[in-house]
Amino acid sequence: MEGVIEQVPFDLSTQTVRELNQFLHQPADELAGCEVVVTHPNGAHNIAVGLNAPVHVTVQGHAGYYAAGMNQLANVVIEGSAGTGVAENMMSGRVHVKGFASNAAGATAHGGLLVIEGDAGLRCGISLKGGDIVVGGSVGSFSAFMAQAGRMVICGNAGDALGDSLYEAVLYVKGTIKSLGADAQLEPMTSADIETVSALLQSADLKAEHDPSTFKRIASARTLYHWNADADQDY
Repeated sequence: MEGVIEQVPFDLSTQTVRELNQFLHQPADELAGCEVVVTHPNGAHNIAVGLNAPVHVTVQGHAGYYAAGMNQLANVVIEGSAGTGVAENMMSGRVHVKGFASNAAGATAHGGLLVIEGDAGLRCGISLKGGDIVVGGSVGSFSAFMAQAGRMVICGNAGDALGDSLYEAVLYVKGTIKSLGADAQLEPMTSADIETVSALLQSADLKAEHDPSTFKRIASARTLYHWNADADQDY
């Protein structure tokens, strides 16, 4: 990271996650210029949660549940895979998972960028509220369920019920879609969409691997915005 002047090591085989997070919760000016390197994470939960400073954190291995949750401003790189809820409720900053992500990656994210180089499990981007998610592989069923705002780029395939009860979020999928959820529909890709996908792939360092024009756009048909008494629960 540009401007890094001090590397601070944390070895979770001898130190605790609490000690790590307490260090990372210092005032932003105390963390200025720090790169925190976490070794031997061994799937520990809650690594680097609740950060509110432009600090760079590198996790050298696999992380457990809720890694980098509630992130603000920080740049967190997980060099392995991540468990349930990585980058959950992220507000800003960047979280980059080099491996795979389990269920509910990026859930309720309001801002920032989540990059997953491998596949993501069920409900990726559930209740997305404004963040951006780029998945280099495929996503599981019910991804983007009730996604309200934000964008998702899926470079692989999507499982069942993609975008179920979608609001104003927009999804882009390169591969096959097993099925769309209620109120989600395919729409034509415009030049603005191609530019959006290109920019997000560029931000995720995946642009060289994918042609933005080959993606499909999925958005809301907006038929669920108001209750329809005549629908008899059939949508």
